[in-house]
Amino acid sequence: MEKAGFTLFLAMTLCLATLANSVSRKSTNREAPEDEDDFDRRLRLLNKPAVKSIQSADGDIIDCVDIHKQPAFDHPALKNHEIQMKPSIELPSETRATENKYSKPAISQTWQKSGSCPEGTIPIRRIRQQDLLRASSPKQFGMYPPCSQDHVANSTLHEIGRNVAINGTNVSLPYQNDRSQAILLTAGYHYIGASGDINVWNPRVDLPDDFTSAQIWLLAGPGDKYESVEAGWMVNPKLYGDKQTRLFTHWTVDGSISTGCFDLTCSGFVQTNPEVALGSAVGPISSDGGEQYQISVGMFMDEKTSNWWLRLTNDLTSAIMVTWGGQVYSTMVKKSPHTRTAMGSGEYPEALHGHASYIKQVRIKDYSLSLNTLNYNDEVYCYNGNNHRDGYIAEPVFYFGGPGQNNFCP
Repeated sequence: MEKAGFTLFLAMTLCLATLANSVSRKSTNREAPEDEDDFDRRLRLLNKPAVKSIQSADGDIIDCVDIHKQPAFDHPALKNHEIQMKPSIELPSETRATENKYSKPAISQTWQKSGSCPEGTIPIRRIRQQDLLRASSPKQFGMYPPCSQDHVANSTLHEIGRNVAINGTNVSLPYQNDRSQAILLTAGYHYIGASGDINVWNPRVDLPDDFTSAQIWLLAGPGDKYESVEAGWMVNPKLYGDKQTRLFTHWTVDGSISTGCFDLTCSGFVQTNPEVALGSAVGPISSDGGEQYQISVGMFMDEKTSNWWLRLTNDLTSAIMVTWGGQVYSTMVKKSPHTRTAMGSGEYPEALHGHASYIKQVRIKDYSLSLNTLNYNDEVYCYNGNNHRDGYIAEPVFYFGGPGQNNFCP
């Protein structure tokens, strides 16, 4: 996105603990069968009254909603909340070093070509009934699919999937039976920010419930019930209704067991920027052997307020783990026949620039100012990731991706 300073205020410390408690209480009750009234109520909750609506060329409708009436304020924890419009600290600005004839920033979202939102409003992608119908239930819309539990019975696989060593220190990754990752990982204490330039592609998605993403992910323990915020781009037909590459965010405080959601589909994020709509398509898209485009993503904690800020192109406290890379969700990962959903560009990292997807300018912000990383891959023959350096002086670039099912990944 061409304009610098797109910033979303993530109201993590203000309301996520309360959200976790309220959702947990509700999840213990048996829900009544859902009917048309449930769909109507959910749509009214998701779609706030618009000051202005914009019809995007790609079929989306963007509603310009009063900033004080966005979904975050439906939660009691944010009643009478005063919006912090900008950080009390200066956020690290995105680098321009990689903007050359080989790498260009992704310059826009499709809807922006059809209009803009007035001052005092934020753009929110309208949710329609067909969107809810693709979810397992209206209340499940916008959440991660329920994590399959067959790995719990297989304790050996569970432990192998979680324990890795980085510079002699053992760290525990959440094991997720239905997700496959190719990531660059750093683990330590008190990370208060991370950023990177993420190459933009449009990978193939195979099965109806599959999705694929390229992202930055900040996590804090314990174990599988981690707290996290993540952001980047995603292709997710079940959530968005098409196979476009879209900007996304996600949060959870319990490993997505009962809390969290994508974008603004539940209380959790407070958006302040009027120019970017979460969940909307981003472009242009990189082409094999041709122009390469990227978005600069950064997440940073305001130490004075403990609020987290998301920068795109210009009770969670600090994170203990940061990952950069790709993720594929499918019930057919780590199984045979494997899904053919691709990660990144669909090419393995060995294809390098112009062919494989990358993340450049990997950065963290913490109290030690150290960055020790490890490549971690769930299924090396399906998807893979590797740091590559052109010579001794050049900064490493993390390449990642893969086609999914192939001769070596049956």
